[in-house]
Amino acid sequence: MRTDVFLTRTGACLPHAAVGNDDIERILGLIGGKASRARRIVLRSNGIESRHYAIDPATGRQSMSNARLTAEAIRALGDVGPVDVLATGTSLPDQLIPNHAVMVHGELGWPRLETVSCAGVCLAGTAALKHAWLAVRAGEARRAVATGSELVSPLLTARHFEAELESKLAALDKHPEIAFEKDFLRWMLSDGAGAVLLEDQPRGPLSLRIDWIDLSSAASELPVCMVAGAIKNADDSLRGWMDFSTAEWGGRSVFAIKQDVRLLNDHIVRATLGEPLAAVMEKRGLRVENIDWFLPHLSSNFFVQPVQQCLADIGLPIPRERWFSNLTRKGNTGSASPFIMLDELFRSGRIQPGQKLLMFVPESGRFSSGFIHMEAV
Repeated sequence: MRTDVFLTRTGACLPHAAVGNDDIERILGLIGGKASRARRIVLRSNGIESRHYAIDPATGRQSMSNARLTAEAIRALGDVGPVDVLATGTSLPDQLIPNHAVMVHGELGWPRLETVSCAGVCLAGTAALKHAWLAVRAGEARRAVATGSELVSPLLTARHFEAELESKLAALDKHPEIAFEKDFLRWMLSDGAGAVLLEDQPRGPLSLRIDWIDLSSAASELPVCMVAGAIKNADDSLRGWMDFSTAEWGGRSVFAIKQDVRLLNDHIVRATLGEPLAAVMEKRGLRVENIDWFLPHLSSNFFVQPVQQCLADIGLPIPRERWFSNLTRKGNTGSASPFIMLDELFRSGRIQPGQKLLMFVPESGRFSSGFIHMEAV
């Protein structure tokens, strides 16, 4: 027997004070002692004006772990009572082993419960949300907490690129900066965590009934677009970190996050929005007049117009006044972004009973996407 599932509380954690565009390199550092020439171009395109880093601005040192960041977002939910399932999603846990969920559980100090850790990039948190939703929906849990979190700033600091710069100094005599595919993401990504509580009963004054969550992957037709811990070969295959020497890890910035920007721009809207959403519309009977809030996870404001055009092309022209995003103020926090976005809207008092919400979460790792439909009760 299936039961309705209600999202009853939201929480978020954004570490330290917001960092403006002119202070990014003060926090992350200068690579080779020189300012990046890509910074202003990327920031002008993505429209992000401030973001948060879990780096102590006074010392330049990492100030908290991903597990602690996630635990703080969960604590922001308040006293949630007994929880049966903790499902977490993140791109970059603090360690390879053990998984992120058990480390968060340890931070919380909660009694025994089921823990599930979902890997991926931006969709990892949404996958965790789906597991938590299914657990409550199936009657296996009465309360479940789902999270999305990212701690990426330590990988973006200048010290992680100095070894590569040194090894390529002769070739880069006139252009002493790292490759654009790596430099690009230094101005795109930031830290944060978000959490939601799911229950089998609504809780006043506002709850969101989760009607469905649809996930899909286009990996069978497209190569890797974003990668960390590997190098992409000429034939689009990957050479993983275990196949490199420890010297090569630094000399080739193997663990740096890298993005194929051309591949991203060519396919992200079609592969993660147009095609899968058209299928969802047919499957779910989705119509524009039944969508009061559209919450798209946008990595950059560059994609606003292409997303708007794509929605119109597939017959779901959601007006801009129904969109909600806090990208410019909170930054692109990957798998945490949908949670942080929902937390702000949920707490704003703007959602009215009976209104329907559609969340769109694309992931450029190898072109995956998720759609979440909710109704306010």
